[in-house]
Amino acid sequence: MAPTALLIGGTGPTGPPIAAGLEARGYEVTLLHSGRHEVDEVAHLRHLHADAYTEASLVEGLGEETFDVAIAAYGRLRTIAALLVGRVGRFLSIGGVPVYKGYFDPDAHDPSGLPVPTAEDAELATDAEDAKSYRIGRTEEIVFEHHPGATHFRYPFVYGPRQLVPREWCIVRRILDGRPFLVLADDGLTLVTHGYVENLAHALLLAVDQPETAQGEVFNCGDEECLTVHQVAELLADELGHAWELIGMPAELAIPARPLMMNHRSTHRVLDLAKLRDRLGYRDVVPAREAVRRTGRWLVANPPAPAGPEEVVLEDPFDYAAEDRLVDWWRAATAAPPDLGYVTLPGYGLAYGGPGATRIRSDERI
Repeated sequence: MAPTALLIGGTGPTGPPIAAGLEARGYEVTLLHSGRHEVDEVAHLRHLHADAYTEASLVEGLGEETFDVAIAAYGRLRTIAALLVGRVGRFLSIGGVPVYKGYFDPDAHDPSGLPVPTAEDAELATDAEDAKSYRIGRTEEIVFEHHPGATHFRYPFVYGPRQLVPREWCIVRRILDGRPFLVLADDGLTLVTHGYVENLAHALLLAVDQPETAQGEVFNCGDEECLTVHQVAELLADELGHAWELIGMPAELAIPARPLMMNHRSTHRVLDLAKLRDRLGYRDVVPAREAVRRTGRWLVANPPAPAGPEEVVLEDPFDYAAEDRLVDWWRAATAAPPDLGYVTLPGYGLAYGGPGATRIRSDERI
């Protein structure tokens, strides 16, 4: 008899690849979701329709069923964990990386900014520092109180098909609209860990394959390569055949770039994935650069509606007239920099060997 798996959610960004991976491993997969959004890739599976945020609806939807594996990818995790006590052989859950102190507000650290990289044992937010982050952390604790052998995944920003907060749309729509430039905060050099849908699903499925290694553990997830916003913009423009100017400004001036920053600071938010790699053997199934290109193609084929829910969540007004005024001002302000009167220009140091480096004779030593 085939093992059984319950996937709560299943029709969002990572649901279909998780379901496909479970099927490939021989599981009979049941999805529990609201029924408001159906996805062709999982239409052939058994579906239970219930509100995963309401206890009464979950109780009715689940009935008396038991499962060998349950994956909570959506819904009110505390309630789900409690209801499935004694009814599942293994419990895997998905939460978020804002559990860390300073993830939402980098100024919680002095100097400002998360430790880079941020590992699973980094300091978590307290209730006094950030109530929302604290609640995320408390939910993790409750999961392990109910299921000591659970495995919990801290997802970063997700990108790819069906993402409800598609950061890349801020770039792709401007490409489709033929914009001649893109404004970037601090030249778009900020690093923030993201996870492509297939890569995140793969990470979770590795834990399904290795129960003894994964039980009782928390894992950061994300792409192995962390791309800058500048690199993402370059990749998408190249994939979609668009030539434009990337204009870097100080973050406090680069107002149109706020939806790409996704924070009031341009400090880095990079996760340490060593535990995921070393214990579960994780490697990206889709390299980040290719994943960005795939995301661009998917958004072109499935564009969010103008002023629709995705753009509302992104808080990007796509106000091109305002962007033009900002760039006109910026170009005027930087058109004629003053002669600073250096007698000797500062260099990059004699150890530097790139373009413009000071040439040293082969017989000289530093």
